[in-house]
Order: sequence, then C-alpha cells, then structure tokens
Amino acid sequence: MLHVDLDQFIAAVEVLRRPELAGKPLIVGGHGDPGERAVVATASYEARAFGVGSGMPLRIAARKAPDAVILPVDAPVYTAASEEVMATLREQPGAVVQVLGWDEAFLGVQTEDPEAYAQRVRSAVLERTALHCSIGIGDTLVRAKNATDLGKPRGVFRLTAENWLEVMGERPTRDLWGIGSRISQRLAALGIRSVADLADADAPELAAAFGPKMGPWYRQLGRGEGSAVVDDTPWVARGHGRETTFPQDLTDPALLRQAAGELIERVLADVAEEQRSVVGVGLKVRYAPFMTRTFTHRVPATTDPAVVAAELMTLLERIEPGRPVRLLGVRAELRMPEDAREGHTPTRGGW
Repeated sequence: MLHVDLDQFIAAVEVLRRPELAGKPLIVGGHGDPGERAVVATASYEARAFGVGSGMPLRIAARKAPDAVILPVDAPVYTAASEEVMATLREQPGAVVQVLGWDEAFLGVQTEDPEAYAQRVRSAVLERTALHCSIGIGDTLVRAKNATDLGKPRGVFRLTAENWLEVMGERPTRDLWGIGSRISQRLAALGIRSVADLADADAPELAAAFGPKMGPWYRQLGRGEGSAVVDDTPWVARGHGRETTFPQDLTDPALLRQAAGELIERVLADVAEEQRSVVGVGLKVRYAPFMTRTFTHRVPATTDPAVVAAELMTLLERIEPGRPVRLLGVRAELRMPEDAREGHTPTRGGW
C-alpha cells in the first residue's frame, strides 16, 4: 500500500496562485494578521528553516521569520485543489483510495514494483495539479504513513517488517504516527525513549500506564504493526463545530451570547447539509490566558434547528461570570449511519 502526502500543501497552493512567492518564506494562518490571535496553518520549507511550524501562534511565527509573507487561510481554494488531487489518485490503475484529509490519502494497490507505481502517481499528480507529493510504501498503514516522512520532500521510501527496526529503531517515539510530544514524554518517564524501546516494552506495564486499549496499541505502533487494509468506504463526520478566537478577551455576557449565536448559525448550516439528526451538543471555552474547558450533553435526536440552537445556548450558563474568554466554540454531534466509517473533515474554522 502507498501513503501519498502533498508537500507543504497549503503553501504550495498559494505559490501556484502567486508565483512570485516561490522560494520565499511563506506562512499561512488566520486572517493573515500576526497581530490577531491565530495559529499557523502551514509554513513553506523556507519558513520552517526559521523554526516556524504548524500550530504555532502567528505572532511568534512572525518574530521567528520577520521577512516572511503571511497570508490568510483560504479554505475553498485548498478544498478545490485537494479534490483535483484525490480525483487523480482514484484514476490510478487498480487503486483503492482512502482519503485522510486535504493533503493525504492511502492507496491500496496490487503491483510487483511499488516504487515504479509510486513514481507514476507522483508524475500524474504533478502533471494534473502542478503540486508535488511524497509517497511512503509499506506492508501496513502505519509503516506506509511513517515511510512518507522519510521520503520528503518529493521522494519515495519503503518501510516493511524487514527494515522497520533497522530504519526506525533508534528514532524517538515522537517520530511515530499516532504518538505526539505529550505521549512521548510519558513513555520516556517509563524509560521508553526510542521506537525499539517501545517495540520491546512490557505490554502489561503499558496497559497499566495508558489503559488496556491504548497501552497495547502504542506497543503495536512501535512495531509498525496494524491494519493492512485500505478502506475506501466514504467517511462520515461525527459532527460539526465552529470556533472563534476573539481579538480581545470578552467578559460581557451579551457579547458572548452574540458571538455564540453567530457560531451556532454556521454550525446549523453545516448540519443541515448532512440531513441527519443531532444527538448531542458541546461548548468549548478558552479562558485567558490559556485554560480550556469543554461542556457537552446528549439531547433527544432532533432535526429542528431551533431546538439545537436552544440546547447550545443553555451551555453558555456554564461559563464562569466575569472571567475573560479568549476563544469560544460550539459543536453539534450527529447520529451516525449504521454502515458509516467515522471520520473527520479537514478543519473548517472550528473544533
């Protein structure tokens, strides 16, 4: 199987629109204003050389790369570009395509020469979209996904059971797909620092530290094991959420209700497109300076937008009076079809 990952996707799309930006440090995030509270959606390789990374506050990114061009996020343009890429992947001979997001997908293929197949895919994507991609080849989804990082940029790399520990064994656990910095720190506290350490870790010890499900799963990741099936069943979102970060902290209940009302309208529009019942609602509040609280509750299944709006508004009563709020988000959970594969949409400005 293959894992296809577009190189610096959002930045690359912006360079196609503005060729004069090629080779320059480029940052995309928020409304393009480093003075606002927003984070980096993506950074070009030139900007990454200054230490800029996705999820970093824009104001910090601007300090790290003072000469960088900062652009606002333009989701419809990225969605359109992504759809062209995914259409190209689906046209490849014998390919089963499982889309993971705007810029990546798994391909299930049967071929005697996966490297040659991968190069043909790269060429097809480049010819149709002018976008470059990297491709990982693996005998499991985990190995294919991790192989892509070793092929970047614009390359192809293969990871299988035969070379997994040789290539990955000495790397830190945070290099594994599915393990972030927080989990890697908890693993390190147990003396598990490398991929090889995790592969050889005691399963009961991991279960005791992370739970009976997650502990063994982390060990499985350390071995590169897991599913070898690419599933092209159309994914279905569990729900829709929207959020906003305020330019200045809010304490006025009337302004908070107004902001919530605007977010709710957008969520209701997203939900209406799904034509499914809402079965739960949620509210996310981030207090200044950076403490986040999430409140949720189940609701009787309904398609009535007025009922959903009312249920969301009741959650505002959970906000601590007078405490400065820097971010507000609302979410509606949807009833899942019985035959659906759950998934997540690329971010649309919320939750």
